[in-house]
Amino acid sequence: MAKKIRLTRPELKRQRDMLGRYERYLPMLKLKQQQLQITVREVVQKTLVAEHALVEAGDRFARYEAVLASRAGLDVRRLAAAERVVTDTRNVAGINVPVFTEAVFPAVDYSLFATPPWVDRALADLRDINRARAEVEVLQRQRELLQRELTKIIQRVNLFEKIKIPEALEAIRVIRIHLGDEMTAAVGRAKIAKAKLSSTSGSVGAPVQGVEGDEAGSA
Repeated sequence: MAKKIRLTRPELKRQRDMLGRYERYLPMLKLKQQQLQITVREVVQKTLVAEHALVEAGDRFARYEAVLASRAGLDVRRLAAAERVVTDTRNVAGINVPVFTEAVFPAVDYSLFATPPWVDRALADLRDINRARAEVEVLQRQRELLQRELTKIIQRVNLFEKIKIPEALEAIRVIRIHLGDEMTAAVGRAKIAKAKLSSTSGSVGAPVQGVEGDEAGSA
């Protein structure tokens, strides 16, 4: 193994505990990854819709842009600019992202009777452009935040699946083999010690043949 480990029972327990945590946490990470991937796809689709609305509004406004330029004193672009963009917050898989709600525009301050009807239409189209642009910007920000979080989750999933869990499994395998070898060696040593002890006990308890023979001869 690339990382040196202690071949002890406490280390074996530590590695098993770590493996248990990894295996419990990994499914939650994968679920979060799945939720983020689904939401990112939804945001991409919503962005395409908003961008299409932006293009359509731009095409409609293009018909009035030239004639509006000739109407000095009527600042349609100012009236079509959003005073503020209202957003809400949505929690997706533990991360808060902005959600477009509406674009607020200033009140109309020109005479509806003194201006031709197409001015109202041009103003509405230009506001549609700014509204769609604001929504696209919020969606892009939303996607950026979600994608950043998704990248982090994918990195963690890969870390657990490809590095941490295999490392823990290998460490457990190596430690168990070492402890097994130690146990086998200890049993072997115990058998040898027992055999030596039995041999020594047998030698002490046996009669001394030479001495008994001499005593018999003397008698």
